[in-house]
Amino acid sequence: MRFRKSQDVAVDEENPYWMSFSDIMSALLVIFILASVILILQLMEIQKELEQRQVEFEQELVELKKAEEVRRTILDEAVEALRKRGIKVEVSENQTVLSIPNELLGFDTGAYEINPAYQPRAQEIGQVINEVVSRDNRVEFLDTIFIEGHTDNRPLPGFMGKGNWGLSTFRAISLWQFWGAALPAEQQLARLKNKDSKPLFSVSGYGETRPAVVNQVSEEDFKRNRRIDIRFTIRRPDSAQYEQVKERLEEARP
Repeated sequence: MRFRKSQDVAVDEENPYWMSFSDIMSALLVIFILASVILILQLMEIQKELEQRQVEFEQELVELKKAEEVRRTILDEAVEALRKRGIKVEVSENQTVLSIPNELLGFDTGAYEINPAYQPRAQEIGQVINEVVSRDNRVEFLDTIFIEGHTDNRPLPGFMGKGNWGLSTFRAISLWQFWGAALPAEQQLARLKNKDSKPLFSVSGYGETRPAVVNQVSEEDFKRNRRIDIRFTIRRPDSAQYEQVKERLEEARP
């Protein structure tokens, strides 16, 4: 027994670094396992976050689709309600704009005030817009409704050097102010707010820059370009969030 014990001691003495190397390898293995566990947990957390963002984005897409349906419904109902009142308006091909021709508002050449003879009709248009927009909490799906003034491309002096641009803007403002004065309190369009509690309606003028008829030759062409458009814009998903989700999903793919 004494002989064997002395032999064991001799072996250990001949390999003084063996136990130290084993300890290092064991420690490295433990570190590798811990690092792997941490990495797996991080990947699981990233995947969970991506899945959550994807779910949120898909929900926003559902809301966007519903908002587009609400907009189409508003325009369809507005056209039908005005048709029943003998008022003919047009809707753009992409179902976003209600176009009111100048013949319904009676703006004289170079003038921006609504002709008194046309004011009852203008009031009816405002009433219908209020009716179809206010129904069933539809404002929740809308961002802004623009009252846009347009003119033909014939040069117009005046308006403090603003010409057709000034005329188109003044006509849009004139219609908005007329609605504010003519509609009863419960039909006031200014009372409507979007989901961010901001005014739903806005006013703008484009002069001759957005013609309904590009090549204006005849008097009919000029007349079609003199109009007021009511443009309905809807709430949309955050594009920045969409791009972020898209990039993260692509990075996570094998």
